[in-house]
Parts: sequence; C-alpha cells; structure tokens
Amino acid sequence: MKILVDADACPGKKIIEELSKEYNVQLIFYCDLNHRLEPSYGEVVYMDSGFQSVDMKIANECKKNDIVITQDYGVAAMVLSKSAFAINPKGNIYTNENIDKLLFERHISSKVRRGGGRTANHKKRTEKDDKRLYDSLKSILEKAN
Repeated sequence: MKILVDADACPGKKIIEELSKEYNVQLIFYCDLNHRLEPSYGEVVYMDSGFQSVDMKIANECKKNDIVITQDYGVAAMVLSKSAFAINPKGNIYTNENIDKLLFERHISSKVRRGGGRTANHKKRTEKDDKRLYDSLKSILEKAN
C-alpha cells in the first residue's frame, strides 16, 4: 500500500505526511513542473505541465489498496475501478456508490458554465475539513493494517 497525492492543488499535505509517517506508508506527491514541494516525509514526482499529465500518471501508478488523494472526480473514478481508495483533500471518501452522482453533477455544472451560467464557488477550507481528512485517512490506514 502507498499513498498517492494529486499535489497540484492539495491542501492538507502536512496531515497526509503526518499519518503516512505514523503508519510507515510510502507517500508520493505528484505535481507538475509549475509547483515546488519540499515535504518532510515522502517523495515528489514532477511531471510535464501537459493537460492531465499528473492525473494520468496517478491513475497508471495506482494499484489495488493504494490510497489516492485528489480533488478530481475522474481520477477518483479511475482508481476506484482498480480497487484503490480515493479521498478528496477535505476528507470526503469517494466510493463506488457516490462517484457516479459526483461525475454527473460535474457534467451538469460544466454544461451550465458552457451556456454562460454560473455555478457555486468552492468554500474556503476549515478546521472541520482538516479533521475530516485526518479521520478519513486514519480510518482507511487502520483498516488496511
């Protein structure tokens, strides 16, 4: 088992590092060349800045029982199909039961925006989000060990 992080835009990196280290799980941050990371635990894999290069690398590297942390529903769907775990940076767990609904909502929002409409903005990160990420990741790590 390893933890793969879509790190281009991933708050909560310190929480992820802390738990990965505590459970002695390999941690890999994936980001494009426009970002610079210096984690205290884990390694960083840099990718070209091409369209979805990080997403495709994570999907290809992911194996059964790995944990992927991503905001991207498409990446989550791909790793779930490989029997991996997927969590978003706010600690919400993607499952086979909720991913279709999330993908459909993303599709509808995209259609609204293409038609000139507006959709809701993302909410600012809160302490609750940090706690949920910590609890969700810890729960998966405990089940796996």
